[in-house]
Amino acid sequence: MADEAGKKDVDSQVYSVLEKVRAKSGSIKKGVNEVTKALERSQAKLVVYASDVSPKEIVMHLPLLSKDRGVPCVAVRSRIELGKAVGVVVPTSAVAILNAGEETHALEELLGKLKTL
Repeated sequence: MADEAGKKDVDSQVYSVLEKVRAKSGSIKKGVNEVTKALERSQAKLVVYASDVSPKEIVMHLPLLSKDRGVPCVAVRSRIELGKAVGVVVPTSAVAILNAGEETHALEELLGKLKTL
């Protein structure tokens, strides 16, 4: 149960950082295809994908490609919440932060927290 509370905390922090980056002149790519391209071009700083995607094969390659490229990758619970966090009205399967803009410190804090998990 404590693990579930920790996961919700991480999810909410990820959503918060995404909202801040979007609002403060950061650069975000939305959608599995765009995230894959950003990873292949070594532009992504963080990859976030939703674990409720069906079928799972749609996003299965993202953690592997992220690991190959040395980019942190995190799964969140909800496509709907992920879409809301990046300012779109439709559910979003994956997003990548390319440039955190003014919120670099918030991104670095999140990356530090993810390393400890």
